[in-house]
Amino acid sequence: MSNLERYEEKRDFSTTREPAPAPAERVPANLRFVIQKHAASRLHYDVRLEVDGVLKSWAVPKGPSLDPDEKRLAALVEDHPIDYGTFEGVIADGNYGAGHVIVWDAGAYSPDEGGVLSFGNREEAEDHVRREIEAGKLSFTLRGRKLAGSWTLVRTARSPKDWLLIKHKDSHVDKDRDVLDQDRSVQSGLSLEDLKGGRLPEPVVGDGLGLIARSETVQHLGKPAPFPMTMKPMMARTTDHAFSGDDWIFEPKLDGYRTIAFVRNGQVTLRSRNGKDMTEKMPAIAQELRGLLESEIVIDGEAVALDERGLPSFGLLQHTMGFDRSVSERPPGSVDLVYYPFDLLYVTGMDLRKAPLLERKRLLNEVLLPSDHVREVEYVERDGEAFYEATSRLGLEGMVAKRRDGVYDAGSRSRTWLKVKADQAQDFVIGGYMVGEGARSTTFGSLILGYYEDGLLRYTGKAGRGFDTRTLADLSEILAGRETKECPFAADPELEEGDNRGVTPDLVASVKFAEWTQEDRLRAPVFLGLRPDINPTDVGREEAKLEAPPAQAKRESVPAVERDRDDISGVLEQLSEKVDKLLLEVGSYEVALTNLDKPLWLAENDRGPITKRDMLRYYVGMGPHVLRHVRDRPLTLTRYPNGIYGQSFYQKRFEQELPEFAETVRLFSSHNEGDVEYVMINNLATLVWLAQLADIELHPWQSRVVAEPDALGLSTTFTGSEDEIKESALNYPDVIVFDLDPYIYSGDEKEGDEPELNRRAFSKAAEVAVALKDILDQLSLSSFLKTSGKTGLHIYVPVVRQYDYGTTRKTCELVGRFLMQRMPLDVTMEWSVDKRKGKIFLDHNQNVRGKNMASIYSLRPLPGATVSIPLRWDELGKVYPTDFNIDTVPARVAEIGDLWSGVIEAKHDLRRLLETVG
Repeated sequence: MSNLERYEEKRDFSTTREPAPAPAERVPANLRFVIQKHAASRLHYDVRLEVDGVLKSWAVPKGPSLDPDEKRLAALVEDHPIDYGTFEGVIADGNYGAGHVIVWDAGAYSPDEGGVLSFGNREEAEDHVRREIEAGKLSFTLRGRKLAGSWTLVRTARSPKDWLLIKHKDSHVDKDRDVLDQDRSVQSGLSLEDLKGGRLPEPVVGDGLGLIARSETVQHLGKPAPFPMTMKPMMARTTDHAFSGDDWIFEPKLDGYRTIAFVRNGQVTLRSRNGKDMTEKMPAIAQELRGLLESEIVIDGEAVALDERGLPSFGLLQHTMGFDRSVSERPPGSVDLVYYPFDLLYVTGMDLRKAPLLERKRLLNEVLLPSDHVREVEYVERDGEAFYEATSRLGLEGMVAKRRDGVYDAGSRSRTWLKVKADQAQDFVIGGYMVGEGARSTTFGSLILGYYEDGLLRYTGKAGRGFDTRTLADLSEILAGRETKECPFAADPELEEGDNRGVTPDLVASVKFAEWTQEDRLRAPVFLGLRPDINPTDVGREEAKLEAPPAQAKRESVPAVERDRDDISGVLEQLSEKVDKLLLEVGSYEVALTNLDKPLWLAENDRGPITKRDMLRYYVGMGPHVLRHVRDRPLTLTRYPNGIYGQSFYQKRFEQELPEFAETVRLFSSHNEGDVEYVMINNLATLVWLAQLADIELHPWQSRVVAEPDALGLSTTFTGSEDEIKESALNYPDVIVFDLDPYIYSGDEKEGDEPELNRRAFSKAAEVAVALKDILDQLSLSSFLKTSGKTGLHIYVPVVRQYDYGTTRKTCELVGRFLMQRMPLDVTMEWSVDKRKGKIFLDHNQNVRGKNMASIYSLRPLPGATVSIPLRWDELGKVYPTDFNIDTVPARVAEIGDLWSGVIEAKHDLRRLLETVG
């Protein structure tokens, strides 16, 4: 069936990143499928099914539909190698299929003719698929992240290459929803528009669909380690009320059994928090986890029983699981459990526990194949109070707050996980029971409860409510077999009251109650169920470990600014007052403004002079976007107190007293021979204050003072010596900058002047930028484009902060040399100005600590108040720098948004590139 020769004939692997055929390194138990969204000359979807070592492929112009009445044409094309299943990125112009590709969906599949599935049996599955394709009709079930259920591919009579893709009628049919609206990759999370904008995914190296363990991201985040056979879960501390915070995410607290899943080469072991093997009690969960494509995975999550409303029910969980009951003995009304994974701890050779939580969650989303009994936990960011209210209305147990950058500290009860319960509830040890009377004379009256403190079992009360007839009978039998003449509790007067019987303290009960009394007793306790997943000796009084909710950060954050649009509107309204002086209210701060009507730019064409008020209105309106990109970066000021035609000066350090809202960083400066204070723009008030100082241009560093999230091992001490700052986060930039300056003259310049803006020069700069992007594409490096606001172009490549300025400068120089080889008549890196004439100068020396360039959205001190503005790559050749100025940019951003909003998230690890080039 294989026809990889046709695949190879159509491609030149020296000019495309598409993978050449290679032998498979691993053969998982399930057959895999992938659907790639491909924007070539025409947009289409490539449906690829693994069989016999290749991907059988069909091009579906209109994409799959969840409506069985929609029969989609599927053209059989050449087989593709297995490695192609993880290919995403750009196929360069001049190559077959040139365009952009993402992995739109991926997962496992099985033939399903006659309702018989072959998941876990590759040999049987391949035999069925082979015969059915040959016969011209293949019926199969998908377990993907977007597509699920049964489908068919049917060959038409018109041509051997013409097939139809049709959804079978089952529970996954949805005639009202267009599944193609989900336009992002399941592998990288990127859309085709992201790729077109210059953002590229991390390459996945290896032979597998869904083999994220081979991705550069996992290699960077994880630590090589053998597969763990056991692992204790990380636990949450208790806090007494909900809170919000920019550094936190919030999940529902699920009322079930904490379960860690160990998946290795198709074998699944499900362990409770105390290490007990629960696999046989959760067969549906184990079966579906066997379908995961990674060979080794460890996942943390919660196993729950869902009631008729789809909400977790601990009572139904108890009814289903029983106390010592096997699956075959489950009573009527039992349900299959559902597993909600919320953390990924290990994947194929890589321990991820020290990776930031949000990175672990993103990778978890990549490895999971959502199914009937395995569903990922949803979470929200920042707004915990509203989330808690929503969970309470639904009747959930509460919520868990987790620090977004937190590590997984196995076996600990960490401050980075805080739980907020809707009701007072806790686990207690059963140390005995009270003999029943009346209707309960044959069972028991109440359970005697306690918790461990200093090695002793402390009595805390009796629970006589919460039992139905079946529970009373089952639990009575269990207690009778555990009776002991020795009282397991420490001495307590209340234990002398009534007819009490002691039992071996090896059972744990979940109990809700109204409150703790002053005598350390439970008020109005109600039995919820047994907790076989908890060790009795681990049960303590949780209130003793009550954790205060974290205080909100005092400084204003970018997300807060983005949420406070009304505040920005209020500031703009104040600036509309026809006064020359103003005490401007910016949030809770005040900024004194003067000379508001002073011209900073002269009148030009039909536009009147541009005043300080105009500049302030621009920076306030653009505040959320500006702050996103300059936050936590030392700033060099370029002040023009008398306008752009007057005298200007740079200012780096501040020795005078600053406003209370202005955040600064003190750092060592060899030039100034000591520690100096730099200002940072971390809130809107600071941006306004700088505009009042006539700081027209914003020149931030390319590195940041904070270590989160990708430089946690670096120092944040910047004072004292050159060595201190070299070892700090400020010596590790977020970006590599390619500065393209045209040295193509218009002919109107005076002797010794720099080239002025002219269309011929800018057109050549655009041509060079496109060639540079092609090189960066082949290196799998994202590239973001902006105008300088003057004559040239800037290309930013975001990178993980693993390498210092010396390395990023050398990388820029290396790529520049490749560019020069490709365009020797057009590109130069010569330092002598005379040798640059007629060419585009690539200045790799911008990648030096302390060097800075005009920030995105920065105004420039040029006629017309031009702006350094991000561009889409497909805009080159259609736009000109003067199109973007103080008047036009706000409307453009309001229409298309911030094209660079995802720059920081688009970082790549340079390690692979540097190892490749030696």
